[in-house]
Amino acid sequence: MTGPDIALEMASQRDGQRFTGGHPVGWLPLILLPAAVLISGRLLTPWALMWGLAIAIYGALKWMTWWRGRGIVPQVSLRRSLAYLFLWPGMDAPNFLDVRRTPTPVTRAELVRAVTTTVLGLFLLFGAVRMVPSSLPLVAGWIGLFSLIFILHFGSFRLVSIWWRWLGIEAVPVMRAPVAAASLGEFWGARWNTAFHVLARDYMVRPLRRRIGVPAAMLVAFVGSGLVHDLVISVPAGAGYGLPTAYFSLQGLALLLERAPVGRRLGLGRGLRGRLFAIAVTALPAFWLFHPAFVVNVVVPFLRALGAR
Repeated sequence: MTGPDIALEMASQRDGQRFTGGHPVGWLPLILLPAAVLISGRLLTPWALMWGLAIAIYGALKWMTWWRGRGIVPQVSLRRSLAYLFLWPGMDAPNFLDVRRTPTPVTRAELVRAVTTTVLGLFLLFGAVRMVPSSLPLVAGWIGLFSLIFILHFGSFRLVSIWWRWLGIEAVPVMRAPVAAASLGEFWGARWNTAFHVLARDYMVRPLRRRIGVPAAMLVAFVGSGLVHDLVISVPAGAGYGLPTAYFSLQGLALLLERAPVGRRLGLGRGLRGRLFAIAVTALPAFWLFHPAFVVNVVVPFLRALGAR
């Protein structure tokens, strides 16, 4: 191995240690917590297994990002660490933990939108879902899914972001008007679920880009996200295996197409074409992500447990 190759390998190793946390204390819960839920899966209903896996993976990732963040930000207080771990859904630990960060200002319009979206989600959950005939479980399940997304991601999560920013802590909203995305890259990179973007960037793309290049690293990140969604969605449903992974693989391939010379010539990353391309790629195959088995076997029983059906 030549001198430049050795230097490149050392730099790659430093990137991996910096962005993945390196130490087993940082990443071991990501294996142990989901495994514990899976072992006890026979004792749980499908919807309880789904939530158990989601909470286990989420909690492990929160811990992993906090472990990395405390090594980047100097003098992290216990109070702010606990707030990040238990009272904030985002995954950008360095921003949240750093007292030197200036929070993004809160506007009255933002607050009104967050409250309105939460109320709309509650109406859909406890009103519209009940109006759907029992012979149409897929329709009821999809309405329920939208209601939960409105209540959580667009509503309460935004309200929590507003609360922390009012208190002087930078808490970047998890959802940032995804319908306004002018391209697929903007949709996934800046607007839809910024927590996923932070995780993919810091723990997959950056450590892998020196070894396999940025395009391949991006594709690996999307496939990895698909596998996690398969675990949370398809395993509790007992069917539909591979469909969430196919959905996210399609997102990665479409993003590579958008950024390729042919995609740029076709204008897939800008203007009306970019917007339509993003909508077509993300929305039309959404039934791969939330496939019928998941909606019928997991979502609908959960809606009944909530008293929404």
